Amino acid sequence: MTALLALASALTFGASDFAGGLASRRAPALAVSWLAQAAGFLVLLPALVLLPGVLSREALLTGAVAGIAGASGLVLYLRGLAIGPMGLASPLAAVTGAALPVVIGLHAGERPTTAATIGIGLGLAAVVLATGRDLTAAATGGGLGRGPLLALLGGFGFGVFFVAIDASPADSGLWSLVGARSASMVLLGAALLVRRTNASWGDRRFLQLALMAGVFDMVANGLFLAATRSGLLSIAALISSLYPVVVAGLAHRVLRERLDRLQWAAVATCLGAVGLIALG
Repeated sequence: MTALLALASALTFGASDFAGGLASRRAPALAVSWLAQAAGFLVLLPALVLLPGVLSREALLTGAVAGIAGASGLVLYLRGLAIGPMGLASPLAAVTGAALPVVIGLHAGERPTTAATIGIGLGLAAVVLATGRDLTAAATGGGLGRGPLLALLGGFGFGVFFVAIDASPADSGLWSLVGARSASMVLLGAALLVRRTNASWGDRRFLQLALMAGVFDMVANGLFLAATRSGLLSIAALISSLYPVVVAGLAHRVLRERLDRLQWAAVATCLGAVGLIALG
């Protein structure tokens, strides 16, 4: 069940990131992030009735830490998607976003089965493969570029988000996400006021994309939280971090971004990783 929930989370994270990346090409990433967070919050409110939990100070505080880290990472990540190739920026964010929870989970004593351990290794390999030839060019002296570097920093924020959400009380339901969204909306709203960001609020397409990004992101967060409650953080975080394959696939389909053989190989590797982890 953990693998399936995390896989569904990866699919919706990918859809959210693609929509957010497109929106960030029409408006500042800060404005896109705030609007997406607000849309997600509106989706979260009725979900509290359907999936009740125990409201506590600890749930809200751990959620707030997650929200601040996630919001900071989101702004950097969306900006990276906007100015750099999505097929490269997204996997770079996923590498750092997946590595931190996996390391912390293993350090905390999580012991996946042999099949799941092999699957974790394949999953990390898949995330790296998804960067394609651009990552190789960067390693040989071409430089990553500002967009991918921003995405890399954003991924660290996502990793902190995953760890903090997992640390929330087991009986808190979705209240940790309420704390996360509240903190992120306040943080991003204050930044918007301070910077006086000029967004195209009358641009219908921008609004649609930002709202779509927020709704998909909240669904993905809920699925990830359910995955961590049903299994290991290391496995849930890794599979959820396979969203670059979704982003790359959508970029190829919609934007005609070219995928090389390594990126296509990443798709097959991801499927193998998920299968092994599910068997474990």
